[in-house]
Amino acid sequence: MPTVLFAAPALWAEYRTALPQALDEAGVAARVVTEAPPEEVDYIVYAPASPLQDFTPYTRVKAILNLWAGVERIVGNPTLTQPLCRMVDPGLTEGMVEWVTGHTLRHHLGMDRHIVNPGHVWDPTCPPLARERPVTILGMGALGSACAAGLRALNFPVTGWSRTPKPGCLHGEDGLRQALATAQVLVLLLPRTPETENLLNAERLALLPRGAVILNPGRGALIDDDALLAALDSGHIGHATLDVFRVEPLPADHPYWSHPRVTVTPHIAADTRASSAARVIAENIRRGEAGEPFLHLVDRARGY
Repeated sequence: MPTVLFAAPALWAEYRTALPQALDEAGVAARVVTEAPPEEVDYIVYAPASPLQDFTPYTRVKAILNLWAGVERIVGNPTLTQPLCRMVDPGLTEGMVEWVTGHTLRHHLGMDRHIVNPGHVWDPTCPPLARERPVTILGMGALGSACAAGLRALNFPVTGWSRTPKPGCLHGEDGLRQALATAQVLVLLLPRTPETENLLNAERLALLPRGAVILNPGRGALIDDDALLAALDSGHIGHATLDVFRVEPLPADHPYWSHPRVTVTPHIAADTRASSAARVIAENIRRGEAGEPFLHLVDRARGY
């Protein structure tokens, strides 16, 4: 019987029942523990904030099963030599699609001018139709692709961009410039890597159409904050709705809080749901025991 070490103490209360139940439903007989001698552990369920940082003693471990979609805080750990699987949780994906779709519709329909209207201004101006509002998504992984499908279902024309070639989307520097040039709404869903840090700098912000809206539920470091604030002040960027930041919680004196063209949401665009994430973990353990390929195995060369 394999031993599964749940090495994410802050989340144990959510998974204490959900994970054994999911393993049982998957037909996997396993022992789930929060402490065990390293030589007895077969799988580690992990979150980056875990006290466990040295994986060297875990020589028997078949896979590290990350509870987060992002792996940048763990993939660089030099002691981590075991296979690493990122979390692709249906519940997290649904939440991200809802957040991106909801905020796209908010800005597309101009809801703020009616919801916040202290002067009681009667403005009967109608917004364009969705098919007339181009959206660009930077990052066409599982989350980006799901958001693109949700927006296309509402008739938004969606352009996708990926750092590497993928069917049906732009890539590379030339593709990025093309993708930005038409983006009335820009959604950032890239991982944080050395190549993506400050990807949205002053030069690239200037490529966006005047009045464009930026939605960032991806990673705070994707944006050059000073450049974005300058573009907002000049009016070139119409609004930025930001869910992720370089420092979290966002410091109370950060200019984003008080800027009239910025909406701050506190990293709530998407969250892993224990009920659905536990099934993903259970399926990977079943695969490991059956000698089948793991789901969502991280490509170490690419860092995600």
